[in-house]
Amino acid sequence: MSEEEPQEQEDEDLQYFVRIGQTDLDGTKSVERSLSEMNGIGRRTARLIAEKAGVDRTATFGRLDEDVIDEVVTVVENYADEVPDWLNNRQNDFYTGETTHEIGNDLQLTRQHDINRMKMIDSYRGVRHKRGQKVRGQRTKSTGRTEGTIGVNVEEIREEQEEEAAEEDDE
Repeated sequence: MSEEEPQEQEDEDLQYFVRIGQTDLDGTKSVERSLSEMNGIGRRTARLIAEKAGVDRTATFGRLDEDVIDEVVTVVENYADEVPDWLNNRQNDFYTGETTHEIGNDLQLTRQHDINRMKMIDSYRGVRHKRGQKVRGQRTKSTGRTEGTIGVNVEEIREEQEEEAAEEDDE
């Protein structure tokens, strides 16, 4: 029984959800793993963020103090300023020309804006997006088919033959 009591105290200190921007991160996982669940942050970026914030990347995210979590949040928000341009995910924005690092819902919105712009100007990629075809040069002869099965469906042929045989027997 004495072993269960310290676990209950530890669970009281555990923050199950850590909010960064508009994203809830899992507080029961390590710092690196929970950060990498966020859109725009991969494993390498999460490792760099933990290093810049001075946090052990294997520590449980929900057990960190509030000031440490706030430090991680500020590093995530200012990530683009602290790393070289080639490490950011939004280089030379079409409208502003700035290099930024988009995370969370902002990344999805900018991606959608880019796709809509390509569709409007009828670029090759935009036309492929409009048609619902593959965009990045993949093969389409044998993969990505959405019209159902192509070729011989043996089961359907057998069922049809059985139905025809049953009709002939009834006559």
